[in-house]
Amino acid sequence: MVDFLDTRIEFLKGVGPQKAGLLNTELSIFTYKDLLEYYPFRHEDRSKIYKISEVHEQMPFMQVSGRLSTFSVIGTGFKKRLVAHIEDSSGRIELVWFQGINWVVKKLVPGAEYVAFGKPALFGHKLNIAHPELDVLSEASAQKGLVPVYPLTEKLKKSIDSRAILKYIQTLLPQALPHLQETLSDEVVEKYKLMRKRDAVQFIHFPPRTQELDKAMARLKFEELFFIQLRLLKQLGTRKETSRGQVFKGSERLNEFYKHHLPFELTDAQKRVIKEVYQDLCSGKQMNRLLQGDVGSGKTIVAFLCMLIGTDHHAQSCIMAPTEILAQQHYETISAWAEKAGIKVILLTGSTKKAKRKTLLEDLANGTIDIIIGTHALIEDPVVFKNLGLCVIDEQHRFGVAQRAKLWAKNKDYAPHILVMTATPIPRTLAMTLYGDLDVSVIDELPKGRKPIQTVHQYDKDILKVYGFMRKQIQEGRQVYVVFPLIEESEKIDLKNLTDGFDSIENAFKEYAVSMVHGKMKAENKEYEMQRFIKGETQIMVATTVIEVGVNVPNASVMVIFNAERFGLSQLHQLRGRVGRGADQSYCILMTDFKLSADGRVRIDTMCSTNNGFEIADVDLRLRGPGDMAGTQQSGLPDLKLADLSRDAVILQHARQTAQDILHEDPDLAFPKNKPLRNYLLSRRTEGFTWSKIS
Repeated sequence: MVDFLDTRIEFLKGVGPQKAGLLNTELSIFTYKDLLEYYPFRHEDRSKIYKISEVHEQMPFMQVSGRLSTFSVIGTGFKKRLVAHIEDSSGRIELVWFQGINWVVKKLVPGAEYVAFGKPALFGHKLNIAHPELDVLSEASAQKGLVPVYPLTEKLKKSIDSRAILKYIQTLLPQALPHLQETLSDEVVEKYKLMRKRDAVQFIHFPPRTQELDKAMARLKFEELFFIQLRLLKQLGTRKETSRGQVFKGSERLNEFYKHHLPFELTDAQKRVIKEVYQDLCSGKQMNRLLQGDVGSGKTIVAFLCMLIGTDHHAQSCIMAPTEILAQQHYETISAWAEKAGIKVILLTGSTKKAKRKTLLEDLANGTIDIIIGTHALIEDPVVFKNLGLCVIDEQHRFGVAQRAKLWAKNKDYAPHILVMTATPIPRTLAMTLYGDLDVSVIDELPKGRKPIQTVHQYDKDILKVYGFMRKQIQEGRQVYVVFPLIEESEKIDLKNLTDGFDSIENAFKEYAVSMVHGKMKAENKEYEMQRFIKGETQIMVATTVIEVGVNVPNASVMVIFNAERFGLSQLHQLRGRVGRGADQSYCILMTDFKLSADGRVRIDTMCSTNNGFEIADVDLRLRGPGDMAGTQQSGLPDLKLADLSRDAVILQHARQTAQDILHEDPDLAFPKNKPLRNYLLSRRTEGFTWSKIS
């Protein structure tokens, strides 16, 4: 027997097959349950009817009632509009429609009493309400109090508006409430003084007062975040119990390299992370660990030392990077260390010549290669390992889950240990939701001797002063990056473009050599220009964001970013991280026009006030939202109906802690008190996360 809440939406009175089709395709509403969970994005307070004389343009929304005195259609074509007036004992106000005029006119009856709801505005020294909701006074009685407003698509608005959805829910709710089961245990509800499920669903749509609305929101947000955390933590526990990993216990190579060849002293944070990874590698369970570390914090040496452990146990390792530049950078860095450790490292990218590729792949398959570094070329079918033991993924958010899955599948006997690295700090709330089933390590120290980068904001009019500063730095033997947001001029967006910028820089610095790098260049040309800059043959590198990751030039001390307001905070932070990699004081100069949006101003001010990547990430989360930050399509970030990861951190922390406590006491949710939790998870099992084993 089909559960009442699983009834198809077309069977609800007033819907039918045609409107059901629209609800299916536009809003993903297929069943009664889907409709109940289609929550309003705001509520309009219609508890008060104002006198017309009380209305002013600062009011957000308000409603008035009165007699319709006059109406007329004025103008023709695009200038055509419907103008009506309603009046009460205190005055009269103008109502204006520019669209749907014929439909509205049919509703108007001179002398009838109406209620008008909308936003007042001042037009030509006269108050009016554009496109108000207009109801006959007797029919408007249902629109009192806090009235829900539902999100719509443009296509849907032509057939089904917010009020239609409101009526559907008014029809469904009395029938559905008896069928709603409590999803949380009594213990959890009482601990956090949460509203019961039935009350929460009723009051999220139709709250009698704002207090009930707030309580309903708190209950449903907690439930949403709690079940995400419960599933993630349950998957984490299941994976640790079922996914075998090769045991890497002890490493002479690691000890030898650490004592005699370590190029610099490790920070306490790096030492702590290596211990955490080593414990995983000794456990016999597959490691699945996220390594977060700010730009320049030393993640690469940590990854290399972990790979040394694998080589002592006849296991191969790989590093997959999102770009050839970053892969090349890793190869050059790690090759120097590997030579001292006596292990063999190769580089494989899309640019690797066919003959060389054939030899490399043969060596990889027979086990004579210890570490392979590459781009997505590593996931291609011809790439076969003799014994892949550890996969390191750099800037892993740039790879889709399907791409990562192909790499994990290259060891048929054991699940390879996984270390995913990111230099993009992830806010704790996002990490708990996006990577809640991974163990997390954080390098929260910069290497000793590094000076904080000084970041300043300059306007375009100050360009000569900036050029003077650049020249002074070059005269002192330093090098400079100059970043532009576009390669070629765009008619749609008036930004400094790279080719014009390159010409301007060359003209201003005729006595110095200038390189140019962008994403549309051939790989060999790009590499040639990069190498010129790395070797100090050019003093200025003009580039797009292709240098965001992977370029390590300790002698570069200045980063100038034009149209900085057009970049996201994460990008700005990554770009800034290209300097400050040596012992000299480094600088980041953010160039903008005078006109800055509110968000643009926040981004610039944030960059100038802090170098802490995690603080920057928190601001970025507030500005962009979790989906944009994480790349929803690739990350598997669940859709949240009500909760907001940038604002509901406290609720999320309570939800995760509660889930941890419950699973610690009852891992299988077998206790009678946890029956509601088990039932809910079973009812939603098809919506679970499926990428746990591949980060």
